[in-house]
Amino acid sequence: KAVEHVKKNASQLHLCGLLGNGGVHAHELHLEALLRLAHMHDVERVYIHAFTDGRDSSPTGGIEFMRQLQARASEIGGEHAAKVATVSGRYYAMDRDNRWDRTGMTYFAMTKGEGERASSAIEAIQQSYEKNVTDEFILPTVIVEDSHPVAVVKAGDALIHYNFRPDRARQLTKAFVMKELPPEAKGKFDRGPRIEDLKYVMMTEYEAGLDAEVAFRADEVEMPLARVISEAGLRQFHTAETEKYAHVTYFINGRRETPFPGEERLLVPSPKVPTYDLQPEMSAVGVTDTAVEHIRSGQYDLVIMNYANADMVGHTGVIEAAIKAVETVDTGVGRVVEATLAAGGGLLITADHGNAEQLIDYETGKPFTAHTTNPVPLYLVVPQLAHVKLRTDGILADVAPTVLQVMGIQQPKDMTGRSLIVG
Repeated sequence: KAVEHVKKNASQLHLCGLLGNGGVHAHELHLEALLRLAHMHDVERVYIHAFTDGRDSSPTGGIEFMRQLQARASEIGGEHAAKVATVSGRYYAMDRDNRWDRTGMTYFAMTKGEGERASSAIEAIQQSYEKNVTDEFILPTVIVEDSHPVAVVKAGDALIHYNFRPDRARQLTKAFVMKELPPEAKGKFDRGPRIEDLKYVMMTEYEAGLDAEVAFRADEVEMPLARVISEAGLRQFHTAETEKYAHVTYFINGRRETPFPGEERLLVPSPKVPTYDLQPEMSAVGVTDTAVEHIRSGQYDLVIMNYANADMVGHTGVIEAAIKAVETVDTGVGRVVEATLAAGGGLLITADHGNAEQLIDYETGKPFTAHTTNPVPLYLVVPQLAHVKLRTDGILADVAPTVLQVMGIQQPKDMTGRSLIVG
């Protein structure tokens, strides 16, 4: 729709979002896909408003990410390659704490060409580094050619915000699409009238009710694992400490807060410490005790649990603490395996991302605190299935179908994953 709008109005297409390789709020491949989309439809005036990262990627990685972006844009667009129009640190462009003055600085750079100035996107970043300002905090900077902004967002244009995570995309989106800004903006951001006939597209639905198109709506999860177990007339128990409790309840149940019939839950409080390197054991012992007790009771057909340690302590980047965290989980898993096998059951042990396996940035030697993108292990511990083989190309969607096959329950059609068991 954005492309159609631009073609109809003979106007400009703007792309805004986070630049980097963190993959937490946005993904570089999504921006590349949008550039290819524009080129495919012969959109000649494409402009990028780049938000530099510095949190989910290196504090000074922005300049290299920008070089890569410009090279890719030239490769895709040729003589009509997309140009960078503004550069803003995420501190300003992605504020989520009602600091509307920050949002306003990015908005005015994008719409009025107001702010710091530079003759190129590389210069915008470089001049910030020279002032000891890293990517996250780069002041909204307007790129100029012949003393004029490369481009500003104006009436009749289209703007695609390619961040997929909602929380830090809402405020700037509201600045563009709301007729009247929220009360929190009063006295901090005097926007003036909303830009008319602006086709605004959110990558995902940042908030219900916004006057904007949504590129990819969240799928409704009709038959999560817990519902399948419940409708089979079986009982289940879910447990974790505070930091991961939502993961074993709300998230694994398809964004549903209410337990299904036959589903019981127990929250183990996480320790009250400023950072978890100070108590790397966290509440793993309590989670283990709770799980073992319910396994031994013989009342449950499925127990779902989560250990928070490797992730939460991994985020601190403190190696000694991370080692202790992993040792704690290792001991806990051992107890759970022993109790499960003694009860005649089986286990599937896996993770959804890495963290504690890399704690040093290989290039800088400094602490590495982000999630990794390494493959995670999966262990199927079922004595009766010791002879089977597992696929090595599995994804997270394959975990629930595997659990159902082990339990002898038919996989519902709604589940798109495939069991990892191949023979």
